[in-house]
Amino acid sequence: MNKQHTETEERTEQKVKNKISLAFASGKKAFIPFLTAGDPDAASTVSFILEMEKAGANLIEIGIPFSDPTAEGVVIQDANLRALKGGMTTDGVFEIVRQVREQSQVPLVFMTYLNPVFHYGYDAFFSKCEELGVDGIIIPDLPYEEKEEVELPAAAHNVSLISMIAPTSENRIQKIAREAEGFLYLVSSMGVTGIRSEIQTDLESIVKSIRKVTTLPCAVGFGISTPEQAAKMAAISDGSIVGSAIVKQIAEQGRAAAPQLSAYVKAMRQALDSL
Repeated sequence: MNKQHTETEERTEQKVKNKISLAFASGKKAFIPFLTAGDPDAASTVSFILEMEKAGANLIEIGIPFSDPTAEGVVIQDANLRALKGGMTTDGVFEIVRQVREQSQVPLVFMTYLNPVFHYGYDAFFSKCEELGVDGIIIPDLPYEEKEEVELPAAAHNVSLISMIAPTSENRIQKIAREAEGFLYLVSSMGVTGIRSEIQTDLESIVKSIRKVTTLPCAVGFGISTPEQAAKMAAISDGSIVGSAIVKQIAEQGRAAAPQLSAYVKAMRQALDSL
């Protein structure tokens, strides 16, 4: 075996697998908060991420601001506009991640749209993700049938392309679940993100369908805002995802939101730990 081949093998063995699995490895239900990068500013976003991790978040979704976030309700749409107006860019989001990684190894997943990734350049974008320790990406407007154009460059840089599953036919659910990686994002209701007073979708049957074809963790998002809702959704899955309720608190509290976010995440963590 030549020296070059040996060094290549060593680099492969030393390559750290992304940390998404760690979010679900404790045996407890995962709590996954979302926030929009740059709302109200970059320094606050770094602070909020670190505070939420300390309070018990297992994985954190970071939204890359985009001018046309079609899957989002008004709360997150407004956060996108505030961040863009404040000068946040994709490179600015990478800088936020760099600062977080100086203090934390919490699993991080980007939530964004195809346009910013495409215009940055797939290889350049995912190379930067790998360099800074971004573990996965969710792209709501990427059609399942076209995911390979993103999935391949993402995989080359050890970034999981997270699949979203909406209430739809069992055959499609299982097809998506069978090919998924990282974790599955189960959408609680049709429509856009936002706080809902009640979630009526038969998610339990969808989770059972998913379990038939994969052991990959499955977390429920869209509409969850209270500890009771989070516990109800986590009871039938592997965790709960909360976005709008957190972004709303940031909109109300601005740079002073960290203590309130910490208390909120602790309440969610306690509800999930009671299961």
